[in-house]
Amino acid sequence: METLEIQVDERVKQRKRDAKRLRRGGKIPAILYGPKTTPLALELNKKDFTNRVAGLEGSHLVRLKSSATTLADRVALVKEMQYHPISGDVIHADLYEVDLTAKITVNVPLHFVGKAVGVVRGGILQPIVREIEVECLPLDIPQFFDVDVSALDIGDAIHVEDLAMPEGVAAIYETNFAMVTVVTPSVEETPTTTAVPAEGVEVPVASEAPKESES
Repeated sequence: METLEIQVDERVKQRKRDAKRLRRGGKIPAILYGPKTTPLALELNKKDFTNRVAGLEGSHLVRLKSSATTLADRVALVKEMQYHPISGDVIHADLYEVDLTAKITVNVPLHFVGKAVGVVRGGILQPIVREIEVECLPLDIPQFFDVDVSALDIGDAIHVEDLAMPEGVAAIYETNFAMVTVVTPSVEETPTTTAVPAEGVEVPVASEAPKESES
């Protein structure tokens, strides 16, 4: 996996309104943490981070560039990003520091490619999961997996065990779950309509059976 370089600076953790002021100044508040890392408050260049990292799919490693010696050349995984509910801009980022020699667990997106035989025959391609969990060294993290669905007929499925793994990468799962299948299209029942008599036509009403006289 390619390691992207981003510029970071240390940030003094203050009040919430200070984070808003930071964003107005073209910065993004962030946090660097990890199993052996004391959490550090950071600020990122919004334009640089958005253009280089925020729009990319999957997990990504970043190498920190900073004038602070405590930060320079540390490598982290972009663990999570928070977005503004209206503008969609990144408003906060979590960076998880990694050891390049130790395996980590990440989620990798799935790309379903090809046109399934079952779809040609009228079926519907039904993705069941959009990503899977894998374990590998940080530099071996796949950006995504291509899943060829061309051979799937109606009722067929591709399971996680069917997916070829690159060397050094192992899928993590307890059961051999299906990732994608082709299903039969559901047929909606035609609602039954009650016949409405034409205007002016009387509809005979069944009369009640005569009661037996009491003796």
